[in-house]
Amino acid sequence: MSELGIRQLRADAAASVRRAASGEHIVISIGGRPIAQLGPLGAPEGQARLSDLVARGLVIAPRRGGVYQPTPAVSVWSGGRIDKLLRDIR
Repeated sequence: MSELGIRQLRADAAASVRRAASGEHIVISIGGRPIAQLGPLGAPEGQARLSDLVARGLVIAPRRGGVYQPTPAVSVWSGGRIDKLLRDIR
């Protein structure tokens, strides 16, 4: 993460936006005091989207057109054995 003064941001706005679009986070300061951050659109820092994880090869994409669709909920009765429940679901 780099820091940029407001005057320098005004002078190089287009270049700063291109840097942010490429994934860099830039802290904007006025009078040496940080006040804002310029960065890429997307999930907040520290949270990855499924599409990002797939692109990095950390997870395998779902086989339903590439869009994540959660499976429907399954009713489970208390007192059931897990192995039997899984066999019934499959």
